[in-house]
Amino acid sequence: MAAMAAGDEHAAADVLRGLARHVNCLNEDNMSTRRRALDQIKKDTVDGGLSGGVLQELFAALLKPLLKCLSDPSERCRDTAIATITEFIRCVPRPEESLPYLMPCLAQRLGEKDILEPAEELRLSAVELLSLTVELCGKHLAPYLTEMINILQRAIVDPFPDVKRESCRCAVEFATRVPEHFHMQAENLVKPLMQTISHQHSRVRVSAIETTGSVIQHGTGKNVDDVLSHLAQRLFDDSPQVRKAVTVVVGNWLLHMRDRYSYFHKLIPLLLSSVNDEIPEIRLLAADLWRQVGAQWEKENEDDIKDKMDFLLTPPPFYPPGVERPGLGCRELVIRNLGRLVPAITHDVTDWLVPTRVRTSQLLSVLLLHAEDHNTQHLQPLLATLYRACTDSERDVVSNCLAAAKLLGTFVLPAAFLKLLLDHVTTPQSSSHPWAPLMVLAAVLGGCARPLLKPHLEQIANTLAQPDVCQEYQQVMYLEQLLACVDVLLRQGESDCGAVSLQLLQVLVTVQSLSPAPELSEKALESVQCLCKVQGLDSGVELYRQHMGRLLDWLSATVNTWSSYSPQRLQLHIIVIQSGPVIGEFVAS
Repeated sequence: MAAMAAGDEHAAADVLRGLARHVNCLNEDNMSTRRRALDQIKKDTVDGGLSGGVLQELFAALLKPLLKCLSDPSERCRDTAIATITEFIRCVPRPEESLPYLMPCLAQRLGEKDILEPAEELRLSAVELLSLTVELCGKHLAPYLTEMINILQRAIVDPFPDVKRESCRCAVEFATRVPEHFHMQAENLVKPLMQTISHQHSRVRVSAIETTGSVIQHGTGKNVDDVLSHLAQRLFDDSPQVRKAVTVVVGNWLLHMRDRYSYFHKLIPLLLSSVNDEIPEIRLLAADLWRQVGAQWEKENEDDIKDKMDFLLTPPPFYPPGVERPGLGCRELVIRNLGRLVPAITHDVTDWLVPTRVRTSQLLSVLLLHAEDHNTQHLQPLLATLYRACTDSERDVVSNCLAAAKLLGTFVLPAAFLKLLLDHVTTPQSSSHPWAPLMVLAAVLGGCARPLLKPHLEQIANTLAQPDVCQEYQQVMYLEQLLACVDVLLRQGESDCGAVSLQLLQVLVTVQSLSPAPELSEKALESVQCLCKVQGLDSGVELYRQHMGRLLDWLSATVNTWSSYSPQRLQLHIIVIQSGPVIGEFVAS
């Protein structure tokens, strides 16, 4: 070994003697002379096929003059100097021996407030040199933590996009190589990364997101709040690759971040938002990561949930058909954090940006599917959120929220949701949107199973038939939702609706009498036919024959107060026209 080292020293000395004149020429004033000297040095060393041991000796002798050339006035000279040093680092067996000279020089060139290297491509080459150094020197860079962070802080916000991307790659590599030291200054990279995360080039945004993932992962964990809003914004990015990067980063945090339990309520919505991404690949990725998160949590908390394992693994009765039930760990994670998630949903579902409202309304359904019967504990704020969301001007927001309301009907017992909903129907909280509780009621009833709904049909039908409910408002939207409630009862209750046939007919007559829209009257007439069908009646005439006496009593109770504007006068008109010969039978009697 000693003989080999001596041989390397001897060979290196021979090469150095041949290069002595060229090394001296590096100090010449003539640019061409310096350039030729650098070319010759490169040719006779790293391009010369020499052994690693010889190159190590040469590098030790040539490093200082080569580093001095990094500030040469000639761009070509600087380029050749960087290329030569890069090849030396790549080829020598002990590149870490260059660090005491290389790192201060790179820190001066790249880590100062002012950019000392004007050429974009050379800044890129210098950062690539730094990345290679990190890759090959690893833990030997720990003493140069400050220099590295200073360089990365500047390079991440460099005007040249390729420098941004390479510096992000370098930061990830550095965090991985020296994690026990990196965490001490990791937070210093957060600000430049957040400046870069919205860059116009999607590939730069992807790099910034991936680097943010590593910086937070290997940092102290104190900066999660500083980056969450920026990552959430990238979920609306036009580039699928950017949204995919956010999904991967958040999923990895939920799986591997040391203090992840403290941030579950903030990270879960970001990952679950990607479950509804328009790109199938991202949807599948998010779902897979979420399954991993749930399975890991389940394993980590096995003792805590072992009593629930048996009955929580069986799907509840009337579970939505065709829907895959989330795993126990996933459900428990949502249930335990739902109290902190609902206020954020309530806030974001009324955001001024349409994409935010749409994404939030999609997320609401995902959360309710996971929470199942635990939604009961949060029913009041959930209903208030749905009332506001269903008045949105964006159709997708409304349809998503009605889908969420249907899930409430699936998982929450009717006794619980009707107590609140029917009170809101009789006394709407919004004078400008009095139909909102009716719209939500119709959706919730649409998710309720027939056996559970049957005992409550009379209470619901009596509420809908109250004059304060069915006769108070004449807006088309209100009457449409009133009709929707009747239709969903007929659809869900089927023949059970025979017990409340009178009340439903009263509502349908009122809708027809008050409706300013002919098409709405037609729909109400179709519902009358449906009411006949669920009772096995041949026609509307039979339906009226069944209820005519009580319909007339209903109207005559207020006849002394009628005026030309009374709704009862219009109701009588509908009854007379639609009952056919039946009215004659009762008049005659």
